Amino acid sequence: MTDDRPHSRHDRVNRHPTSGPRNSLAHWTDAKNPLRVAYNYVLVWLARISPSLRLRRWALRRIGVSVGSGVSWGLEATPDVFWPELITLEKDVIVGYDVTLLCHEFLQDEYRTGEVVVGERAMIGAGAIVLPGVEIGADARVAANSLVTRDVPSGTTVAGVPASPMGADDSAGSE
Repeated sequence: MTDDRPHSRHDRVNRHPTSGPRNSLAHWTDAKNPLRVAYNYVLVWLARISPSLRLRRWALRRIGVSVGSGVSWGLEATPDVFWPELITLEKDVIVGYDVTLLCHEFLQDEYRTGEVVVGERAMIGAGAIVLPGVEIGADARVAANSLVTRDVPSGTTVAGVPASPMGADDSAGSE
């Protein structure tokens, strides 16, 4: 994470107002070309089920995810299907089973988009969800089934809903 960027994910998301009486999801075709979303969906499906890490990385790159060398993408993990180009996975990242990386939020009167950046050698545990605009620092760890609503500083372990830093006596390896 760089010091010249805003410190809150809310300061890093872009807000896109929608018009009309219905919620923003009802207007998704105004936000993104349906053919592009369909293309992304097919490659997301391939990245979710393929037993080959090489094929998963290939599929992720085809939809615009920035994938560093040595990235491990877990089975059933899901990148954002609308804005996958806003995801950066730096070198040697581990994304666990059934993780979801979201780069958008459809709300009532607007939708929001924001980058998700996962730093070098960071790990995201099974079932975790990362919201738009979040940065996960190098060597950080996100525990399984956590909801990441804030940035995770480098070298920090977070857990819970919402995810928060674990204390020294709550380290990842203790029983």
